[in-house]
This record gives sequence, structure tokens and C-alpha cells, in this order.
Amino acid sequence: MVFTAKAGTHGGKRPGGVMVRAFNAFVTKRIRKGGTGMLGTDTLVLITVGSKTGQPREAPLARFAAPDGGWYVVASAGGARLNPSWYHNIAAHPEAVRVVVAGEETAVTAEQLSGTERDRVWQQVCAGQPRFAKYGEKTDRELPIIRLTPRGQ
Repeated sequence: MVFTAKAGTHGGKRPGGVMVRAFNAFVTKRIRKGGTGMLGTDTLVLITVGSKTGQPREAPLARFAAPDGGWYVVASAGGARLNPSWYHNIAAHPEAVRVVVAGEETAVTAEQLSGTERDRVWQQVCAGQPRFAKYGEKTDRELPIIRLTPRGQ
């Protein structure tokens, strides 16, 4: 698995702060209790191991259905110049990635899409959630799309 997305030269402000942390904690708790979406978006909790700390990290993310029973997630960081921390965590510890979808935790294999496959999925993502197209317009980096496939499939 190769995770090679580089930072951009410009972009929006990376989401963060007390309010974002509180909202993410609320959404994570809701998904762990069986919730499937938030604000009109299907969601999952991505569980990774910190690239620097080695500690478990959780991030609630928008999810998009993949045809193989897995999911796609986009490392958009709201269109920020830098990739989100969870992207670096996956790159550092790809064997330790798990997700929680509707209260069910599953080990997954993570793969970064590229080329025409990435372009095709990007069009689906933008059609399903137009705000992602706006994230892509804020930055000059190509927003990485990661396919998460339940292990054993």
C-alpha cells in the first residue's frame, strides 16, 4: 500500500479547536451507539494508530459506499493545504486500521486510489456531497481518496 499524497501550497484553514473536538466526540459517540449519519452524510469512525505517538486515534468521517462492501473516505481536511493527521497515521500503520459503522467495529485494509479509478470515485463523491468539490477548489493538492475494505474480502 502506497500513501504518497503531498501537501499543497495553499488551502483553507485546517479544521480544529474546542468546538470541532466537541462535535467530533459527539458524532463518534453517536456512531458507536449505532448511528449511521450526521447532517445528511453517512459516517464512520476511522480508528488508526498515531504516527508519532503510537496511541489509538479516532476520527469521524463522511463515508461513501464502495461496490465491494467497503467504503471510501476522502482526506480533505476541509480543503486545507495539509493532509489530515489520520492520513499520516494510516501511512505509518496500515495494518492497524479499523472502522466503526453503525456501531459495528471492523478491521479494514486501506488503499489509496489513483489515476482513473480515483477520478471516477471523486466524481461520485462530489455528486453525492457537493461540499467536497468546494474542498477540492480551496487547495492545489489532490485530495486523497482511500478505499477501506473489510479484511477477509
